[in-house]
Amino acid sequence: MGFLEEGNISANSCMVIGTDDISLFGILTSHIHMTWVRTVGGRLKTDYRYSAGLCYNTFPFPKISDAKRQEIEEAATEVLLAREDYPGKTLAELYDPEKMPKELKAAHEHLDDVVESCYPSYPFPSDEARLECLFKMYEKMTKE
Repeated sequence: MGFLEEGNISANSCMVIGTDDISLFGILTSHIHMTWVRTVGGRLKTDYRYSAGLCYNTFPFPKISDAKRQEIEEAATEVLLAREDYPGKTLAELYDPEKMPKELKAAHEHLDDVVESCYPSYPFPSDEARLECLFKMYEKMTKE
């Protein structure tokens, strides 16, 4: 997932959210969101198939304070700055599990911690615990 500056044009196969809210980028690139995507999203071969209807619209976003939103923005900015340190690398190259730069991995770990701290039951011992929290929130969200 990328965060593009104004003026970029995306291909028709891309999904775009027209916002400058970097905290949204932070939440959507977090481990907890990707856990949701792996569970509810589709696949094309082995690749994830992100869907607005299945992944984005159903995701239980936490209620966050302005202070926490600022913390997420700062952590998301750290991720983007770490990516900028490798201008010749594609996202696929940067996120190769065996070759991921240490600074980028550390930035993501920090972002994950900040985002997850917005959810009940934090800290999570496992992805199963994350999903249990998310599905409880989803159930509440769909009843309202």
